[in-house]
Amino acid sequence: MTKALWWIRRDLRLADNQTLVTALSQADHIYPIFILDPNLLESAYVGQKRLAFLFDGLRHLSAQLKVKGSYLTVRHGDVRTELKTLLSETGADAIYAQEDVSPYARRRDSHIAESLPLRLIPGLTVRHPTAVLKADGKPYTVFTPYSRTWKKQPLPQPKDLLPVPERIPTPQGLRSLPIPTEPALPDTVPFPASEAEAQKRLQNFTGQLQAQLHLVSKISKKQQKPIYSYAEERDRPDLDGTSCLSPYLRFGMLSARQAVVAAIEAADKASNHPAADSAAVWLNELIWREFYMAILYHFPRVRGYSFREKYDRLPWLNDEADFSAWCQGQTGYPIVDAAMRQLVESGWMHNRTRMIVASFLVKHLLIDWRWGERFFMMHLVDGDPAANNGGWQWTAGTGTDAAPYFRVFNPTRQGQKFDPEGEYVRRWVPELAQLPAKFSHTPWQMPTQLQQKVNCLIGRDYPQPIVDHKSARQRALEAYNQVK
Repeated sequence: MTKALWWIRRDLRLADNQTLVTALSQADHIYPIFILDPNLLESAYVGQKRLAFLFDGLRHLSAQLKVKGSYLTVRHGDVRTELKTLLSETGADAIYAQEDVSPYARRRDSHIAESLPLRLIPGLTVRHPTAVLKADGKPYTVFTPYSRTWKKQPLPQPKDLLPVPERIPTPQGLRSLPIPTEPALPDTVPFPASEAEAQKRLQNFTGQLQAQLHLVSKISKKQQKPIYSYAEERDRPDLDGTSCLSPYLRFGMLSARQAVVAAIEAADKASNHPAADSAAVWLNELIWREFYMAILYHFPRVRGYSFREKYDRLPWLNDEADFSAWCQGQTGYPIVDAAMRQLVESGWMHNRTRMIVASFLVKHLLIDWRWGERFFMMHLVDGDPAANNGGWQWTAGTGTDAAPYFRVFNPTRQGQKFDPEGEYVRRWVPELAQLPAKFSHTPWQMPTQLQQKVNCLIGRDYPQPIVDHKSARQRALEAYNQVK
């Protein structure tokens, strides 16, 4: 009887799990294992909310495994040492794991494969980073041609999705540590961590259910699915117009292929062209995820350096007081402060406001984008090395296919355009809760009498803007021009 280890990393699911299915096809008995890696647990880039989400996800996966006649084994320590011990304890002759693209994961896996029978299986993305290349065999560094080539390849279909295995045979008796209960997932984090929740949200957003899980319940019967208004509403943080699936994709509670198939099906079933186009816009966002994965795979140096190397010479100010004000949501610009408070409290931030706050930090305050990248990774439940780095470098103008350096978001206009009634600001900045919509993004323009009436004296209850937009923009352009 052959035995194998299923080393779970970023694939906390039973449906459409290529690694699990491959292991089951090659071995009679499978041991699902998860190793708590001290190098990751103690990293400055690993936040408490993300850890809590992971641990909750493991608890739900453990319950799913028991239904299938299996169980989860948890260990803690040096990964190679623990794997070697597990091979000895189980008599397994192979380790199956989903391939990862982060520089740390690739170094770790390469080291392990030198002495242990590690077999890496694709599944983190729909297209492997080496599968979408230019005609000369080199990787794309611009999104549009990358996405064009991505779409020309055969698109995944519902029949390609792998079902939940009927049974996962696991011999009893393997010692396991308990799944950590600390940190606990705060009530302020609006993401229950489970594969069933991921499927429910995918169905509620797209109308397509990509796994028949008995745990899925309370599916919305709403006719007009949000994906059909996504193109119109996706930039509005005051609306519930996005999928909020990023944490589930981050930990593989939902596969990239499941999401892409749902997007394609939604487009095919759309009742009109605008709805189909809207679904196509969401598909494009999923392809952006694959693009940034490919960039990190082919250019791992971007984790610490600008893709455009000349921008590593930018004369950053890196003022600690300004950085602290940004982190705490005390910049005096309501849309920036609302977004930063949402991040710290909930572990999530709307994509539009991610761009706004990143632009503000880098270009208004001239603070190194790497400071912001690290802060995001410390707080985001969906913090992903590839997407986070790609987003920061795009906004900073230092990355591949980045926004032009002279694009400096005006935070006031951004707020007025994408939160026109100030509802998002009032939700996350309680000091401004009583402000009329007219002043929700320019509280410093309120007459003193009105400030008193709404119990918000600017400079006392809520800060004055820490920088002037016009002068900060000019300062940023001068700094970028020094290395242009």
